[in-house]
Amino acid sequence: MWEITLPRTIAAGEGALEYLKRIEGKRALIVTGSIVKKMGFVDKVANYLKETGMELEVFEVEPEPSVETIKRGVELAKTYGPDWIIGLGGGSNIDAAKAIWVLYERPDLEVASINPFIKLGMRKKAKLICIPTTSGSGSEASWATVITNLKDERKMELANKELVPDMVILDPTLPMSMPQKLVAETGLDALTHAIEAYVSPKRNDFSDALAIKAVKTIFQYLLRSYRSPEDKEAKEKMHNAATMAGMAFTNSEVGIVHALGHMIGGVFHISHGKLMAIILPYSIEYNAKVALERYIDIAKAGGIEAKTDGEALEKLVETIKEMRREFGEPASLKEAGISPEDFENKLDDLVKKVMSSVVLQGNPRALNAEEARKLLIYIYEGRKVDF
Repeated sequence: MWEITLPRTIAAGEGALEYLKRIEGKRALIVTGSIVKKMGFVDKVANYLKETGMELEVFEVEPEPSVETIKRGVELAKTYGPDWIIGLGGGSNIDAAKAIWVLYERPDLEVASINPFIKLGMRKKAKLICIPTTSGSGSEASWATVITNLKDERKMELANKELVPDMVILDPTLPMSMPQKLVAETGLDALTHAIEAYVSPKRNDFSDALAIKAVKTIFQYLLRSYRSPEDKEAKEKMHNAATMAGMAFTNSEVGIVHALGHMIGGVFHISHGKLMAIILPYSIEYNAKVALERYIDIAKAGGIEAKTDGEALEKLVETIKEMRREFGEPASLKEAGISPEDFENKLDDLVKKVMSSVVLQGNPRALNAEEARKLLIYIYEGRKVDF
C-alpha cells in the first residue's frame, strides 16, 4: 500500500501571492530570514494579509537553523498565539517554520522527537503556509525538516507526514531576485531530490511521475535560468520543478547524497546546495550497479542520447559535472576547502554519522561502514567511484 501525501492547496503562477487575500484568521507568524526581509518580500506578504484584517508578527532565523533558534521561535508563538504560521524564504526558513509549528502545537515534545512513527495531532492551533523564494529545497511540499544540533555538529533529519503544509504559494516573481550562485546550488539540490526519489526503493507510480517530470524540467531550464537572470519562463519552470521534486521525495525518499550531505554539512559547515552539487555524480556511479535502468530513464528524460546503457550513464554523470563546472562549483570536498588534516581528523566521526542517517533506507544500494569510509575518501579526493 502507498500513502500519498501532498499539500492541500498549491497556488502557482504569476500573481499567486494574491491568494493570501483569501486567508481567514486572526494572527499570522511569519518565519523568515534577514535577507528575505531586506528584499521586501516580508512586506509584500504582510500587505496582502493586512487586507484580510490579520495581525502579524515576524520571527527571523539564521541559515541552517539551530535547535536554540527553534526554541526561541516556539516561545514567541506561545505568547503570540497565531492561527497561521508562514514559512517564507529558502529551505532553512521553511524548515524552521515547520519545527516551530510542531512544538507550538505539541509543547510536550522536543525538536529531536519529531519522527515519522508518532501521531502529532497537528492543526488544533494553527495551519501552515509555505512560500518559497528560492527554487531548490522542496521543503514547501515535503514532510521533512532539517534542524542543526550545534553541540553535536549534526543536522537532524526529522520528518512526519503531518508536516506537509496546508498551502503552498509558488509565485515566480520571488525567485527572479536570486543571485546566480543561489540559482545554481538550489537547482542542483532540486535535481538531486528528483533523481534520488526516482531511484529510491520506496518509489511508487505517483512519486515516479513527479520525479521524472521534475528531472526533465530541470535539465531543460536550469542552465537557462542561470545564464539569463531575466528569463521569466525559466524561473517559473524551475520554481515548479523544485516543488514537484519535493512532492516526489516526500512520497518516495532521498538517499545517499542527502545522508552524506547532511552529515558533512553538520561537521564542516558547507552549504547544502554546494554539497549536493559535489556528491550527486559520485552517488550515481555508486548506485548504478543496482539501479542502472532507473538512471537510463533519467538520462532519457534529460535529453541525453546514447547507443548503449553504459554510454548513457557516463553521459548523465558528465552532463551533471559540466553544469557543475559552468556554475563554478567544486568537484570534490578538497576543492571545497576542507584541509587534509581536518578531513582525516573528522573521518571516523563522519562515517559513524553517515551510517546513522535515516535517509539511507531510501538508497537503492546498501552502504556499510567500510564503503562509507571509502566513498567519503573518493569524494574528498575527486576520484571516480569504481567499487
